[in-house]
Amino acid sequence: MGKYINPFTDWGFKRLFGQEFSKGLLISFLNDLLVGELQVKNVVFKDKEELPSTKDQRGIIYDVYCETDTGERFILEMQNRWQPNFLDRSICYACRSVLEQVDKGKTERQDAYKFLPIYTVCFMNYKSENEELDKFRTDIILADKDSGKLVSNKLRFIYLVLPLFEKKVDECDTDFDKWIYVLKHREALSRMPFTAQKEIFKQLEEYADSHRLTKKEWEAYENSLWIARDNMACMAAAEIAAKEKGMAEGREEGRAAGMAEEKIATAKRLLAMGLNTSQVAQGAGLSMEEVEKLLESNKLTNRKLFCNIVMAIVAIFSLGSCVVEE
Repeated sequence: MGKYINPFTDWGFKRLFGQEFSKGLLISFLNDLLVGELQVKNVVFKDKEELPSTKDQRGIIYDVYCETDTGERFILEMQNRWQPNFLDRSICYACRSVLEQVDKGKTERQDAYKFLPIYTVCFMNYKSENEELDKFRTDIILADKDSGKLVSNKLRFIYLVLPLFEKKVDECDTDFDKWIYVLKHREALSRMPFTAQKEIFKQLEEYADSHRLTKKEWEAYENSLWIARDNMACMAAAEIAAKEKGMAEGREEGRAAGMAEEKIATAKRLLAMGLNTSQVAQGAGLSMEEVEKLLESNKLTNRKLFCNIVMAIVAIFSLGSCVVEE
């Protein structure tokens, strides 16, 4: 087991980015993520569980959900394996945060539908099967389709596909690059890089060091590791089962096609022997309709062959006539 905890387990992710004692890490990461756009000075963690407003709705649980000192909401999600409709899920999470802010009981007020910006940041620790996410970082904003001009800053989605981050340690020019490098290579690191360049990485080293965990923290982390491994194993088994099922179905289709071809070949032999339609159907295992279609197909083939022979004979005689005249 590596020196540093795995930040992509549920417990590890929330220890580094979702705890009061380590919120300095979160603030630093957000500022480096949005450098030049936003300056976060403080965050307040909000309830990660959003209860449904009615009995027939589903509740949701955020990995990390917080509000900045200027009111922006941040949703951080960590996903280790491909999941159908993950992008849709992230949009739904943002929409629930919108509804949480809207004053439903006073729709007549001018500011009833006013809400502060919501940023959804998704760490994707796998290569996306969605071709739209074909690079490491994808930023989605509300903009005009033709001009690309920002229309509203109220919704922002940032998807980070970690396997597509390929920079080496000496190629990490920005602080954001350094964050991603450390998070991606955490288990292979024997020491924390960049500590001499930025103080926050010393804090990260302290909170991520597995040797500094208490017994209770270690048990919680180990349990989180087992859950993550079980989930990975179950999903891998499901993928193998799906592939094997597809291969089996392919083999079955191939056998069915081979049997159909064999029945047709048998029917043709029986027809050539002069058997009637009923006898051919019984002997080849085909229906009367299938034999009749085969007969019709043979007639068309024979007519075409006959026409070709006649045309060839005419051509030969025409050529012979030309030779005699010469």
